[in-house]
Amino acid sequence: MQASDQFRKFLFEHSQIRGAWVHLRDSYNDILTQTDYPEPVARLLGESLVASVLMSSTLKFNGTLSLQANGEGPVTTLLAECSHDRYIRGIARVDEGASVTDGDLGDLLGQGRMAITITPERGQRYQGVVPRESDSLAGALEEYFERSEQLATRLFLFADGQQSAGLLIQRLPGATAEDNELWERVEHLAATITAEELLDLDSETVLHRLFHEEEVRLFDREPVAFRCTCSRDRTLAALSSIGKEECYSILDEQGTIEMDCQFCHTTYRFQRIDIDQLFSGHTLH
Repeated sequence: MQASDQFRKFLFEHSQIRGAWVHLRDSYNDILTQTDYPEPVARLLGESLVASVLMSSTLKFNGTLSLQANGEGPVTTLLAECSHDRYIRGIARVDEGASVTDGDLGDLLGQGRMAITITPERGQRYQGVVPRESDSLAGALEEYFERSEQLATRLFLFADGQQSAGLLIQRLPGATAEDNELWERVEHLAATITAEELLDLDSETVLHRLFHEEEVRLFDREPVAFRCTCSRDRTLAALSSIGKEECYSILDEQGTIEMDCQFCHTTYRFQRIDIDQLFSGHTLH
């Protein structure tokens, strides 16, 4: 059986071409159990989670990478996030009055904006806009790398509602003529991968089937897991952004303030004394 929830980097020796592979089962199902998603939405969320893990392999610092889309189609919000240490979370919101059927990226999201946000633990946040000209998430992200990073990239993303998997290959700056020839071969071979192979086979088997004639270095396995980053302090920070007047208005009406995390559904309850301390400048723990 396919080993679950693993990420692995690989590179082609003596070249400027690298890759990454990921397979998710437990973490994907942990996220799906938070909300009852229609099957096409569950698959799109699975592809997004895989994409966030693959793209996080490009981070050279501690932080998170998130893929977010807001659309006017049946899926109004899509968010997948991965940290440098391979913790993931994600959510999709579906228009209650919409009929969700199988379709491409445009059918599900409609018109709207998609962006990649990179948030380092230290330093400035960066956001890049993802083109929405492709009818697939993989195609849209390939265009993002081509336009924003000037890096030739191929992505293969699959999900079936039970597990999700993906493969990334990328040509780095400084490629030689030999690298260009290798890239053409590697790109052609990678394009032969099927959903069944990527979902059901382990990394060694996948890479051997695709690239057995090339010299590939496969790095150690890294576990991937679902973990929400919500906390009482972060929720208080969100209340602070609502404002003092609105918080006390809710307290007067309801007696307490309750906030649910949209990712893990943890409920945080705050009493009047908590709000008093929040707006008097004290930090709660």
